[in-house]
Amino acid sequence: MARLLLAIAAIAVALGMLFLTRAGGRGEGLLTRLRAGGVMRVGYAVEAPYSFVTDGGAVTGESPGLARAIAERLGIGKLVFRQVEFGRLIDELRSGAIDVIAAGMFITPERAQQVAFSVPTLQVTAGLLVQKGNPRSLDSYEAAIAANGVKLAALEGAVERQLLLDLGLPPARLVVVPDAVTGRAAVESGAVDGLALSAPAIRWMALGGGLGRTDMAEPFRPPAAARGLGSVAFAFRLEDARLCAAWDDALRETIGGEAHRAMLGQFGLGAAELPRFADVDEVLDTW
Repeated sequence: MARLLLAIAAIAVALGMLFLTRAGGRGEGLLTRLRAGGVMRVGYAVEAPYSFVTDGGAVTGESPGLARAIAERLGIGKLVFRQVEFGRLIDELRSGAIDVIAAGMFITPERAQQVAFSVPTLQVTAGLLVQKGNPRSLDSYEAAIAANGVKLAALEGAVERQLLLDLGLPPARLVVVPDAVTGRAAVESGAVDGLALSAPAIRWMALGGGLGRTDMAEPFRPPAAARGLGSVAFAFRLEDARLCAAWDDALRETIGGEAHRAMLGQFGLGAAELPRFADVDEVLDTW
């Protein structure tokens, strides 16, 4: 019996050590490991100007650029960027495949139950990409929903998808796409009449990559039902509290500074997009 009890105790200790070993890369141990030369895996989705890939293959955009600056402040020297479909980012983060989401992700109550958001980094409004000349005269999501036969596209996992449904868009008139590039192509081809995304993303596509076949719907009336829609932040696993807290401290020292504003200007962003809220709780209070 004594040997059996000793064996059970040994197994319990071994399992405990295994758990601690596996957890060593997470929780409070993750920041230490990253500072000691570990590789921080940064997940992003293609949605300019937040995150995208240049013709030369470099990952860039507001979120990756800011991630590099914050990592440098924290003494994290190695970053690896992994492209993920937007709707899969949170699953990839929670599974441990990536360590942070840098993709212009909006803070929402539902997401806040699954991930730990950083302090807000941007505040943006809703927008709509339409065909050149806006032939359906769409000036709001509500107008598009009310117009007979109008089809709209939204990204898988994006807040705009659920918002359109909440506003009354029939599911048969909603086309879900994996990324902004596919959504733009759907507008250009006439498969849909508009793509619902944030205004900076729509502006970037219409002016910089639309090939003359798309426009940003202007004037555009943002939906009143959007509430806190538009507060952008990084996202971490819930257990990575120490890393998130250190990231927040570095963000507070960076956001709004001269270097940060200069970086925003490279991506068509400016003072109007600086965050209006100081922390996640303030954003959630608006919902």
